[in-house]
Amino acid sequence: MSVVLVTGGAGYIGSHAVMALAAAGYDVVVYDDLSNGHREAVDLVRHAFPSRSIRLVCGDVGDAAAVEGALRESAATAVLHFAARISVGESVARPVEYYRTNVMGTFTVLGAMAKLGVRRFVFSSTAATFGEPLDTPIAEDHPQRPISPYGETKLTIERALPHVERATGLQWMVLRYFNAAGADPSGLIGEAHHPEEHLIPLAFAATLGGPALTVFGDDYPTPDGTCIRDYVHVTDLADAHVAALRALEASVPSAAYNLGSGEGTSVRSLLASVERVTGRPVPHHVGPRRAGDPARLVASCDHANSRLMRSLDATRRVWSRRATASSASWRGRRGWTRSTRLSTRPGSGIASIRTATAAE
Repeated sequence: MSVVLVTGGAGYIGSHAVMALAAAGYDVVVYDDLSNGHREAVDLVRHAFPSRSIRLVCGDVGDAAAVEGALRESAATAVLHFAARISVGESVARPVEYYRTNVMGTFTVLGAMAKLGVRRFVFSSTAATFGEPLDTPIAEDHPQRPISPYGETKLTIERALPHVERATGLQWMVLRYFNAAGADPSGLIGEAHHPEEHLIPLAFAATLGGPALTVFGDDYPTPDGTCIRDYVHVTDLADAHVAALRALEASVPSAAYNLGSGEGTSVRSLLASVERVTGRPVPHHVGPRRAGDPARLVASCDHANSRLMRSLDATRRVWSRRATASSASWRGRRGWTRSTRLSTRPGSGIASIRTATAAE
């Protein structure tokens, strides 16, 4: 089976994609600087799939020699590119760092691929490339007018890929995520951002004595005044990457796909769901709007369902899994020690809180 290089493969979505690749029979080299990723995540997946080769190479995507070395040594035939800065708010305050990592770093990877003749590239993009939607649900051909540096950096790469394809023969798939949520059903790996900025784990952490949650704005043009987002289970996203890779292997033309559940949930509705499940209030206060946040982002999944997911062996449509819940808290940046987290499965909605000890 082929070897796949996964940049950012020690991070949240990246580690779940590594797990999906291993389950599909691929060997994987994870390339990650561990600034936001976790060595433990790679170790846990490696131990779960002893028949597969899963190796971690520590390096920066901006280091051309290191990226080229990892590609050459691994003899990878494809790259799944997750490595990026991903905070909308931070991107407004620190745009230079976002352009350095998300644009220059990606071009470094693409340059190394061109030099070594690696022709398959799956790019982790975002619904933030659309900005304020003109209509919802958002289809792939919706105008892209990002309102944050984060969205701009991702759109820069999207616009560059057809030019790179014409010049080098690169085959590519762009996967635009809406809001990733959840954890692998086995409980092996999950969400562990530091600092955590995602709404669902912050809401559960608040019920368990963590800091009160800040709701960024309650004056949006939505039914309850809070932002509406499309939450898609991280396992579904991981499956989509396997599907995208298989499509490239089958010489399916390069394309961009929106990945979501097709359903929108407001911030207030989500907090109410957490309160129903836990039987506890979610301590929170309303703050000002966060720069770069659109009022409503909901995906149209028809294109992905009809063209991308059919390349999976299974005939199911993975977007039917609902992901309105996530790990309550995965604490510990390096140790992944005892933590309280949400027990959930893709498609199960919000399940019960349990306490578990993660493997060291």
